[in-house]
Amino acid sequence: MSVQKNTGNALLESSRLQWDDIRYFLELTRTGSLSGASRKLCVEHSTVARRVEALEQSLGLRLFDRLPKGWTPTPEGEALARQATRLDDEAHAFSRAAAGISSLSGTVRLSAPPVLASHFLVPRLSAMRAQWSNIDLEVIGESRDASLSRGEADLAIRMSRPTASGLAARRVGEIGYGLYAVSEYKDRPESNWEFLGYDEHLRQVPQQRWLEQFAGHRRFVFRSNDLAALFHAAKAGLGAAVLPCFLAAQDPALRLISNHFCPIVRPLWLVMHPDVRRSPRVRLIAEMVAELIGKTSELSSDTSASVTE
Repeated sequence: MSVQKNTGNALLESSRLQWDDIRYFLELTRTGSLSGASRKLCVEHSTVARRVEALEQSLGLRLFDRLPKGWTPTPEGEALARQATRLDDEAHAFSRAAAGISSLSGTVRLSAPPVLASHFLVPRLSAMRAQWSNIDLEVIGESRDASLSRGEADLAIRMSRPTASGLAARRVGEIGYGLYAVSEYKDRPESNWEFLGYDEHLRQVPQQRWLEQFAGHRRFVFRSNDLAALFHAAKAGLGAAVLPCFLAAQDPALRLISNHFCPIVRPLWLVMHPDVRRSPRVRLIAEMVAELIGKTSELSSDTSASVTE
């Protein structure tokens, strides 16, 4: 008897089959480990194991081989994962359609790079609270690209145009960068300058490539994958760093090293799924974010005093 036939009979005969069990099963197939699935689902890893075991009992099938390095789907598990993916896609499409006919009340989830979210968007959106008084706004600061098709966010600000099909994107502004340090750096010979930069995982980003070229053989005394860490290290006088103008220009502890112009300008894209674009509340927040980014000059340039003045 084929896997598909056995599975079909089990589905028809079982009254205990739960969608949540299928959702946990699907996430475990995607991550390959209980810890990875539990992080994505925001539950304990024991909950993931319990849910998957409940699904196995309901179906009368073994869906995973429990191996020391992770849970590997059995052939039956792989076959069901393809079906579960289609169910999951349909469930998210249903949610997006519901959002598309919603009103100006409810929740809107906005994903953005962490520092842009915390230092730029949140203060300005808070000042405009009266314009979204009936909306519960969730701002998610994350470096990865949230999956809009899976409903991880309604809107996203990204620093590159999305390549995934089916997403609506428009360029709403740009971020400019500069070389920043504490004012005392003007007294140091440039040959003695030390630098702060991204770690190996982010050395490919344009601003880091420019800084590596500018620094030459001079030392990088501090590296991090966290922009906020680089910002605070520069404020502490640890070295010179390439930082976004909107972040560094507003801090009195830092000055722009103006005689070494950083030419890096990165576009900002506002991205959403077309299904939720019809939602009045999502559209309202989208327009507010686009207006904030488009009209704010400090995102792309620094008008503060420089180190060399």
